[in-house]
Amino acid sequence: MSTVELDNKNFEETVNGNDIVVVDFWAPWCGPCKSFAPIYEAVSEEIEGVVFAKVNTEDQQDLSAHFQIRSIPTLMIFREQIVIFSQPGMVPAEGLRDLLAKATELDMAEVRKQVEAQGS
Repeated sequence: MSTVELDNKNFEETVNGNDIVVVDFWAPWCGPCKSFAPIYEAVSEEIEGVVFAKVNTEDQQDLSAHFQIRSIPTLMIFREQIVIFSQPGMVPAEGLRDLLAKATELDMAEVRKQVEAQGS
């Protein structure tokens, strides 16, 4: 599956409508982003059932600000509308595969309990 470009109009719908969404925050002028792009694209072609998306931080400054993106590339993984991973920097292909395997194995009932406990 190829990557999906996200913006203010389709971000929420994409995250809410899919179990796992991986988002790459990037910019056209960013050297590490350009290096990471083919890795991200290749892994997106390998893994079924996961939406791979990209947010151009230059064009989507509101989204970048909302998620407090300070460094790019930043990789963020949503599972059942909850951010379960967020980290700046490039991730090698094997690391990205491992992250997604772990994301799939998470007990989301337990994650929700932890999120609720942090909120109170």
